[in-house]
Amino acid sequence: MESVRLLIADDHPHFREGLRALLLSASDMEVVGEATDGEEAIRLAARLQPDVILMDLGMPKVNGIEATRRILHTSPHTSILVISMFEEDESVFAALQAGARGYLLKGALKAEILRAVRAVVSGEAIFGPAIARRLMGYFASPRGEPKVAFLELTKREYEILALIAQHRTNPEIAGRLYLSQKTVRNHVSNIFAKLQVADRAQAIIRAREAGLGGDRT
Repeated sequence: MESVRLLIADDHPHFREGLRALLLSASDMEVVGEATDGEEAIRLAARLQPDVILMDLGMPKVNGIEATRRILHTSPHTSILVISMFEEDESVFAALQAGARGYLLKGALKAEILRAVRAVVSGEAIFGPAIARRLMGYFASPRGEPKVAFLELTKREYEILALIAQHRTNPEIAGRLYLSQKTVRNHVSNIFAKLQVADRAQAIIRAREAGLGGDRT
């Protein structure tokens, strides 16, 4: 039986080292490459065509959600298994919307990671116990339907986009949310990248089409 060809994408060297050692301990797995940021993950995925990518979300240059989306656009046969510290609903739903086949939290048991790799390469969708409980709790909650628009955005980015849609300036947003203007600028840049818009005007149009904006308060 052919080995499962794996690409590790994570910006933390110690975590990559531990994950590589774990995967190489399995006789049916082969690590063909390692990426330290999202851009490198996209390049290596295109060149190496791995069976499975173990994808972190919080990587520099291009985050793991955007990297997942871009990789699967050109290599839909690749299975992506997210292994992340992020467990909030927004990150989980954004990863699934981007096409991830599974989602584990860092700290998952070694046997759990190996089982998840084998599951996603077989076409299954798999979630770690903590993520599965969050998903079941979310959909069982009477608080309403999950947010459909802009699942790729974090909760904070979504909040800032809503204020942008109200034509608020960065200083106004910073004052309202008790953030520094630099932090707001970074969030706005991430929003533009995730929504694939060139400027504030285009972001406002996208937000308004999704029902964001409303009256200024």
